[in-house]
Amino acid sequence: MRSPHDPFVRVRGAREHNLRDVDVDIPRDVIAVFTGVSGSGKSSLAFGTVYAEAQRRYFESVAPYARRLIHQVGAPKVGEITGLPPAVSLQQRRSAPTSRSSVGTVTNLSNSLRMLFSRAGTYPEGAERLDSDAFSPNTAAGACPSCHGLGRVHRTTEELLVPDPALSIREGAIAAWPGAWQGKNLRDVLDAIGYDVERPWRELEQADRDWILFTDEQPVVTVHPVRDAGRIQRPYQGTYMSARRYVMKTFSDSKSQTLRAKAERFLQSADCPACGGSRLRPEAMAVTFAGRTIADLAALPLSELAKSLEQAAGSEAARVLSEDLLARIATITELGLGYLSPDRATPTLSAGELQRLRLATQLRSGLFGVVYVLDEPSAGLHPADTESLLTVLDRLKAAGNSVFVVEHHLDVVRHADWLVDVGPNAGEHGGQVLHSGPVADLEGVTESATARFLFDREPAAVREVRVPHGWLKAGPVSRHNLRDVSAEFPLGAFTAVTGVSGSGKSTLIGEITEELDGVGRLVSVDQKPIGRTPRSNLATYTGLFDVVRKVFAATDAARTRGYGVGRFSFNVAGGRCETCQGEGFVSVELLFLPSTYAPCPDCGGARYNPETLEVAYHGRNIAEVLDLTVEAAADFFADTPAVARSLRTLLDVGLGYLRLGQPATELSGGEAQRIKLAAELQRIRRGHTLYLLDEPTTGLHPADVEVLMRQLHGLVDAGHSVVVVEHDMAVVAGADWVIDMGPGGGDEGGRVVAAGPPAAVARAEGSRTAPYLARVVAGGR
Repeated sequence: MRSPHDPFVRVRGAREHNLRDVDVDIPRDVIAVFTGVSGSGKSSLAFGTVYAEAQRRYFESVAPYARRLIHQVGAPKVGEITGLPPAVSLQQRRSAPTSRSSVGTVTNLSNSLRMLFSRAGTYPEGAERLDSDAFSPNTAAGACPSCHGLGRVHRTTEELLVPDPALSIREGAIAAWPGAWQGKNLRDVLDAIGYDVERPWRELEQADRDWILFTDEQPVVTVHPVRDAGRIQRPYQGTYMSARRYVMKTFSDSKSQTLRAKAERFLQSADCPACGGSRLRPEAMAVTFAGRTIADLAALPLSELAKSLEQAAGSEAARVLSEDLLARIATITELGLGYLSPDRATPTLSAGELQRLRLATQLRSGLFGVVYVLDEPSAGLHPADTESLLTVLDRLKAAGNSVFVVEHHLDVVRHADWLVDVGPNAGEHGGQVLHSGPVADLEGVTESATARFLFDREPAAVREVRVPHGWLKAGPVSRHNLRDVSAEFPLGAFTAVTGVSGSGKSTLIGEITEELDGVGRLVSVDQKPIGRTPRSNLATYTGLFDVVRKVFAATDAARTRGYGVGRFSFNVAGGRCETCQGEGFVSVELLFLPSTYAPCPDCGGARYNPETLEVAYHGRNIAEVLDLTVEAAADFFADTPAVARSLRTLLDVGLGYLRLGQPATELSGGEAQRIKLAAELQRIRRGHTLYLLDEPTTGLHPADVEVLMRQLHGLVDAGHSVVVVEHDMAVVAGADWVIDMGPGGGDEGGRVVAAGPPAAVARAEGSRTAPYLARVVAGGR
């Protein structure tokens, strides 16, 4: 029998996703890095198996009733795991984007700041001491009643509501009003009230114009509609609604995204006049600490906030609370996030920034003896910030924890105590542990894609820099931390925009629009999901599924039965299985346990009814075709040009391992971005296109980066322009032009530090990027 003090986590028979009955031993109390190409199975091993099993065991100790209230990932497919401590997972999931979530709420800084003002703030003479809730814009006690704690109000103006005052009301001068019968009704009601709807808007009295647009009155009048020939229209009671009232009601109440978007065109957002954008009641804003309100302190970058707190003197309560705040801020600034302010909204953060904030919170928690499972903590990090990340990982280990990291960044991999390399390739060609041991021992593993990059000491080949066929000027721009910044991008070339986190890279490329001279067509390829439900998948997003359904509808069996294209869709009634409504699974309610999902008892997960599945093309039914990988489907549809072209572009961006029917919810941000790129590549392009990509190598193994870069450089060779925001120095070294932002983040950044070919930027003085780029650029040392 194995000792209870076994120093290893031992996994036996792991079969999650593409893992092939994997056995692996990983030591505890070390930094263990999991590597492998995208789709090789490393996340299935680290998150889908090790973390999922740790979570399952913990939940078994929780009362059954309480278990129903907690989201669980389910039991992994594994024989057994021994030596497994409790686990904490830090994945790159985005929080639900809400304007009320901020850096302060994610890190608990807001709670400490509110307590500081409640207990140690300077109150006006005779004012009652406030509870900490009164300093929160997210509570009824603290929120400004005018804007409900949002800090912004939406207003409209005559110019927005009536863009063309030469028109009469009858001709549609009030553009904000609805179309069709509803708009006609409002015009007829105005006519019945007695307003002139035939005169040009500008000729009406100002008082009449104000009433028509802004009144809150809703008079009811009898309308006698103008009779159309041969149509009887009886009088009716019509209610008037002003243009402003209609727009505000639609914007706040409509469930239709289209109607809300239309209403928003007639609104402008401004700071709330009652609270000035502070989001708080006047009583809270009257309290100060070190001469500043809580809104003033929350708006400071964390590095500045720390200086203010260090200089502040006060009571014992002020000292204790300030020390707590300074300790929390120190761990965040250590991770290179000192440029963020506590009031910065969570939806404006990158996935990497959000994960590092969670990491800082974990550091403060002081847990001991747990295994931290981290998903690419270096994502979105400049090489200069990666060094501070390694210090933080070392501190987590030194505190008596095990740190398991899924990672592609070679500096993090080299820093590991133990390396688990999964492969050799992706999907069904992966799922095996090629190496589990010290990093240096991977060098002898010939089938490892990671080894080639980890131990390749050859300098990068010098690529001839392309000569641009023109220049695109963006700016001057003054947004966020950019102050009157302009930059020039070469056309017909590959441009990399670099700089530390928060230096202003994304803000700068956000200024590139189709309106600028020289852009032509603009394609922005981001990492947002291609769909939010399992009904959206690789085949539906790329349009591939439309062609596949036509192929099935054209078979003799389908024509004989009268099956059209719609029969082969799992989203509409007809061909789908009605038990699961084409989902492939059903929810099973368990008493005192959370609902679980099981394959549909009728279709077994196939999504279609038996009659539809009887139709075959080359011996496979529609469900079996959706289960094919892109690679297998390319052979299967080799004689169908429209399908083959789509599959070829997916193979070209390295996604051959994905299944055609793989739900969008199972795809990583990097995979979603490459699917979007493939969908774009399969289009027949005419004229010049400018492609914008924000960190396209995030989540990619260096082998996958090579494949992606081949495609992007191919676009430039075809006469197009590519602009990427990038931290991978190998990609930057291969660019034609580099624009380096900085030198720091937040207030310390926001300007162009250097611009030129990679070799020139690698020698630039005062650039945080230059020394790291010089290591990669041939002869740059």
